[in-house]
Amino acid sequence: MNNLAVISLGGSIIAPDKVDTTFLKELNENLRAYLKKDKSRKIILVCGGGAPARVYQQALREIMADAPSEEQDWLGIRATHINAQLVKAMFSDLCTDNIITDPTGHIVFKGQVLVAAGWKPGFSTDNDAVILAERFQGKLIINLSNIAKVYTDDPKQNPDAKPLDTISWDEFKILVGSTWVPGKNTPFDPIASKRAAKLRMKVICADGRNVANTMAILNKEEFVGTVIG
Repeated sequence: MNNLAVISLGGSIIAPDKVDTTFLKELNENLRAYLKKDKSRKIILVCGGGAPARVYQQALREIMADAPSEEQDWLGIRATHINAQLVKAMFSDLCTDNIITDPTGHIVFKGQVLVAAGWKPGFSTDNDAVILAERFQGKLIINLSNIAKVYTDDPKQNPDAKPLDTISWDEFKILVGSTWVPGKNTPFDPIASKRAAKLRMKVICADGRNVANTMAILNKEEFVGTVIG
């Protein structure tokens, strides 16, 4: 699909503490306008877990000091399902398929929008986005979260961390490591990074709350963000 955009929509922008309806309304209007301009355009939206994931994972950790990471992952996955159901409902006229919870399963993709959520433990929804991009011949993933760029280090912990415009997959993999931790906050998850690097995909990390910037990426205009790969 030449006219396909795969967007990994971070839970941190769908539901940072509660559902951000102002943001979702603006995204809805803009994506609809983009799709209306050209009926051959298609968008896959892969939704993260956000606050509901963190709240439930934290609750389990308080109840059980040694909460199994697989159980924490399942709580995060269920949270992505709630967010994805909301986004699917938002695009219901353009999204005729049910939410995708297994990116390797039977998918028709009849409408202009396809909405996906978490699949199984061991990685985040970033990895689902890579699998779906591979499946539908997408070469670019737009990774939207609450950070504008990838930094050389965690800027919250290191004041000398510098924002990057571009980074190679090899450098990025050193930055994020190779293991997945449930609820881990990385610009793009380590498991997804390994897979995307192998497929020679390009990932653009940008602040999804800036909808005008997202539309600039979609329209191949100048944007603020980091290109990986």
